[in-house]
Amino acid sequence: MAEFFRSSPKSVADLAVLLSLDLGAGIDRTRVMTGVAALDRAGPDDVTFLENTIYKDALSKTKAGVALVVAPFASYVPHATIALVVPHPHAAFALVATALYPTATHPGLIFGQNGISAGASVHAEARLEQNVSLDPGVVIGPGAEVGSGTTIAANSVIGPHVRIGRNCHIGSNVTILSALVGNDVIIHSGTAIGQDGFGFAIGRHGHTKVPQIGRVIVQDRVELGANVTIDRGGVRDTIIGEGSKLDNMVHIAHNVVMGRHCLIAGQVGIAGSSDIGDFVVMGGQVGITGHAKIGSGTQIAGGSAVISDLDAGSKVGGYPARPIKTWFREVAAMARHARQTRGGQKTDPTDKE
Repeated sequence: MAEFFRSSPKSVADLAVLLSLDLGAGIDRTRVMTGVAALDRAGPDDVTFLENTIYKDALSKTKAGVALVVAPFASYVPHATIALVVPHPHAAFALVATALYPTATHPGLIFGQNGISAGASVHAEARLEQNVSLDPGVVIGPGAEVGSGTTIAANSVIGPHVRIGRNCHIGSNVTILSALVGNDVIIHSGTAIGQDGFGFAIGRHGHTKVPQIGRVIVQDRVELGANVTIDRGGVRDTIIGEGSKLDNMVHIAHNVVMGRHCLIAGQVGIAGSSDIGDFVVMGGQVGITGHAKIGSGTQIAGGSAVISDLDAGSKVGGYPARPIKTWFREVAAMARHARQTRGGQKTDPTDKE
């Protein structure tokens, strides 16, 4: 890992400050951790954690220097390992890993050099605040604005009048057009933002293209994975709400409004003019029909097709999506019916039931 990410070693005392912990007597505060690792791979200089109780045996055998655990599992920690008791081990582990590997949390500069590369093309009418870093091949169009602390990796294109906030990290080969991007936004390589949406007036003799004159607004602390596609609005803005996280290869169509702190897994497609509430979770390959309203707190199982509105707090799955318990019962009923139809006989040599 050290080949790719610069580590920042931390003492146990540093970790305690980071996690707001009071260290008890007898703990070696000066012991230094240089990395993180899984329970079964951790060494004396690594921090590990236990979140899922099925790994408690692995915890008892770990060789890690520090283990982050909830109180009931502190007794499983080996004598040579320092147990730090925290309420949420996985969240604590994320903080520690970020402190140890600060460059791994966002796409970095390909050349690894701060400042404006001689190979970048910045239009005379663009405005860049101090401490902006651009790799070779970056193009900044007229009237574009880029905030302080933002980094943009090789061959990315920032279009005319696009505004990008402060402390953003944009990977290589990203294209941003007709967009306003907030602060602390992370955009991974290959993502395309602000191209026109799929809008046509359908006719018997051909389809007439409808101009897409809206924008994309990406609010603060959003993270967009690799090869995400977000179309600009047609008659209203496409919006990605504060703190939302989109996995690789997600497509957001024109006029979609997504709320705050949503989690959208890979290959999800959300059709045009849909409204997505706050804290919505979608598993991989979910499809949302156009003009749907998805209430806040809704959870949608992977591979589901949503063809109608969903109330806040819904839990759905299936094709088409329906309440998750209903879907489970239907799947079980189909399996029973298949067994009854076979009369209990194995009709397939690979069938082990």
